[in-house]
Amino acid sequence: MTEIFKLLTLPNTSKGFTAYRSTVVEYTADDHGSSRSHPHKTPRLDSDSDPGSAYRSRCQVKGKAVERTGPLEIQVLNFTPKSPDIVYDKLFTIVRGCTRHLLTKSSQPALLPETYETIYNACCTLVCVGRQGEALHNMLVMEIDKSIICLLRELESSRGTGDVVDWLGHFVQVCEWFERQVALVQSLLSYLDRAFILKVPNLSQYPVSSLLAFGSYQRRILNDTFIVEQIRSGVLQWLDWERANGAPHPSRGTIHNLVLHLLTHDAYALIFERFILEQTLSFYTVEATTKIEQHKVSAEDFLAHVTARTGEERERAEAVCGGVGGTVRGVVQNVRRGLLDGRLDWVAKEGMSTLGPLMNAQGLDRLSSIYTEFEALASLDILCREFKSYVQTTVANIVNDVEHEDDMLDHLLSFKSFSDRALQTSFVSPPSSTPHPSFAYALTDAFSYGFRARRNKPAELIARHLDKLMRRGQRGMSDAEWEALLESVLALYRHTDDKDVFRTFYTRALARRLLLGKSASDDFEKGVLRILKEKYDPEFGMGDHMFNDLALSREILREFHNRISEMSSAQKLSVMVLQRSVWPFAARKKDVDLLPSMQSDLASYATFYKAKHQGHKLDWDHSLGTATLKATFKAGAKDLTVSLYQAVVLLLFNDETEIGYSAIQEATRMDDGELKRTLQSLACASKKVLKKRPVGKDVNEDDVFYFNAEFTDARAKVHINSIQAKETPEESKRTQSHIDSDRKHYLDAAIVRIMKAKKELTYEALKTETIGAVKSHFVPEVNVIKQRIVHLVDQEYLKRDDDDMNKFTYVA
Repeated sequence: MTEIFKLLTLPNTSKGFTAYRSTVVEYTADDHGSSRSHPHKTPRLDSDSDPGSAYRSRCQVKGKAVERTGPLEIQVLNFTPKSPDIVYDKLFTIVRGCTRHLLTKSSQPALLPETYETIYNACCTLVCVGRQGEALHNMLVMEIDKSIICLLRELESSRGTGDVVDWLGHFVQVCEWFERQVALVQSLLSYLDRAFILKVPNLSQYPVSSLLAFGSYQRRILNDTFIVEQIRSGVLQWLDWERANGAPHPSRGTIHNLVLHLLTHDAYALIFERFILEQTLSFYTVEATTKIEQHKVSAEDFLAHVTARTGEERERAEAVCGGVGGTVRGVVQNVRRGLLDGRLDWVAKEGMSTLGPLMNAQGLDRLSSIYTEFEALASLDILCREFKSYVQTTVANIVNDVEHEDDMLDHLLSFKSFSDRALQTSFVSPPSSTPHPSFAYALTDAFSYGFRARRNKPAELIARHLDKLMRRGQRGMSDAEWEALLESVLALYRHTDDKDVFRTFYTRALARRLLLGKSASDDFEKGVLRILKEKYDPEFGMGDHMFNDLALSREILREFHNRISEMSSAQKLSVMVLQRSVWPFAARKKDVDLLPSMQSDLASYATFYKAKHQGHKLDWDHSLGTATLKATFKAGAKDLTVSLYQAVVLLLFNDETEIGYSAIQEATRMDDGELKRTLQSLACASKKVLKKRPVGKDVNEDDVFYFNAEFTDARAKVHINSIQAKETPEESKRTQSHIDSDRKHYLDAAIVRIMKAKKELTYEALKTETIGAVKSHFVPEVNVIKQRIVHLVDQEYLKRDDDDMNKFTYVA
């Protein structure tokens, strides 16, 4: 029989198994011809030449019969096995020697005594067959410790007197070598991890050999005081160099690699992160003190420095610790803390005081930087407080600037526009696109408090400015631009407490525009009135009645012209019949004397109107009347568009060439103020249709006036500006007096109404209730409320309590 050992070592192409054939006969339970099982397929041998031989029935095979379930015994002849302990010792020696070679830094990898396959197979044999996993594990622990001790000595001996940053480069190289070699050892001894370390409980706190090596590396090297101090000294030297030079250090890549290795060995937070955060805070605390106390930098320059330093540190942290987001945020936070802690009030107050020069695109960027710095330190309340204070002070200064009162609205609109842009762009916290609510409320309150610095005046000037816009019209602007312009003016009106002042002046200006035909568009007028009524003040509904009066007046005038002769001079007459309760004009006790021809036409219209509307009374008001005169000069005839007062004066010169001031006053019966303004507009303005002696800008009672035949103008129709078309200072004072009088009545009515409902209130409670009742129209001053309460006590609407003088009782 051929030896089995030799057969197993033959090449694959041999026919060794063909030469060795055993005969196995299978019988059924019935050995003597009883029912047999179906034939089974048997392997085909080379000696079987016919195809059907592979399906021979086992019962036909000659040979010794064996049990189907019996074992097949194979004997190996002439073979003496070696002792297992000798084999295992040899394999263990190979693994230990190669491991030591790999973990020795001075060794050459190319001189490894065995191949990687041999080491791997030896590990498999020792762990699976030899059951020597524990011994192999202990050997690995010992070799790792020896390697780490050698590395520690090498690092300590390399300290020398050289640059610490260079020593960091050597440390990084040691880390790279150790991690690379451990990875190689782990791959070669991976069977030890899978088949032994992972399956044996409580053997080690490290489940794989690489973690075992790294844990030992951390304990012996990264926990060593000398190593930690050297690493931190090198990091500090690198930081100081970059901060002083403002450029990346040539060894910045080494620091980045150091971070990666510390992360690998789970020592990053303890050795690097905590140290760099503490050092950053300390460095910038000292730098802030030096900048402010020694260099005396301004808040604006200091904020610029904070922004620059924050950007530098963020860029440096991202370059070195880019994979650790917490470090980047911590570094930036500590930069801001070091520079701004304890100085936020000073920075906010001084920084906002420089807001004026920042009113441009760059200024908004600077405001964004300020907001970002304060937001990062959770101190937006300080910035918001100073922002509100600055806006309020600025608005109050603009409102109190009497010398530049005419430009007040332009300055307020410009500042409001900038403040709104700052709110929308600078005071926004990403990812939100809406302004911070606190700053929005602060801006609204600041404008409201700023307007209170000069009561009534802002509301009056807002009404006057809106009057200018409605006279001028769009003038080439698109509808969207025009609406935005109107909205910007109305936004200022929203901040004023004196709603009644605005309503009074705007209504008077509206009446003048409508009567003088100065409005750019009735549609614009109605649109603004609708906005004011719906969004601001329901009492603006009286504007609708004005338009109704004008429409009805035109219809009556048309009917009047149809009834009189076409040759009548009254065909040129235009009359507007207005309801006194709707229009904001008081009845005039004295008016100018018109020429007899004019008086005749007015009498004719009055007769017609009274016949149509019995019981109605007409009071003539010529202050807003206009006329068109035909004047002949040496240069030619001109059509002069003048006020009715101007027309009355000019028509006097049809009969006289020279007329003195006293004669004109006697003929017209105008009061001094009205007559002087009228003569000034005719003889002292840019279009002088009259001249006076002596020449001057003011009109005196001894002046003499004469017709200017030399007057010239390029246009055939000349409009002479009339002062009557504008509200005079005297009229403005009368309007203010009228507003104050109305307020007293309004307060009296509110107090009586409140006391009638409450019956009894203390002074403080009554004051609060009164302010709440009238605040939609105006916000009264406390002393005015007190005066009205005293007045009502005197009028016996209220009485003081006998026991408590601060308590009032309603008198039925």
